[in-house]
Amino acid sequence: VQLQASGGGLAQAGGSLRLSCVASISSEDTFSNYGVAWFRQAPGKEREFITAISWSGASTYYMEPVKGRFTISRDNAKNAVYLQMNSLRPEDTAVYYCAADSSVIHSELASQSAYAYWGQGTLVTVSS
Repeated sequence: VQLQASGGGLAQAGGSLRLSCVASISSEDTFSNYGVAWFRQAPGKEREFITAISWSGASTYYMEPVKGRFTISRDNAKNAVYLQMNSLRPEDTAVYYCAADSSVIHSELASQSAYAYWGQGTLVTVSS
């Protein structure tokens, strides 16, 4: 599985960006086998979990700083997961990474070690 994250860029505070994470998967596999999460790493800080979505898209999970502002969704027909980010704040500035795994369980959603596959990251910069 290879993940390609895109959609980052410069936004003003209060603005919006939409990130995409597209997976390349072998013909013997299917994207709907994978739970997907977004993490972010701000300058000088550790990488942190922000949101995840179940294989079907029926369940989503958010960390408190992004609840009500960010929305994760997926389109399994396109092997894609999206992160709609609204009401952006300067503290949202970070490199955003998508991650996927076929075996992640609920209790491990926020753990980086639960995900075997990672995208390369896309930089989001929010100006005040």
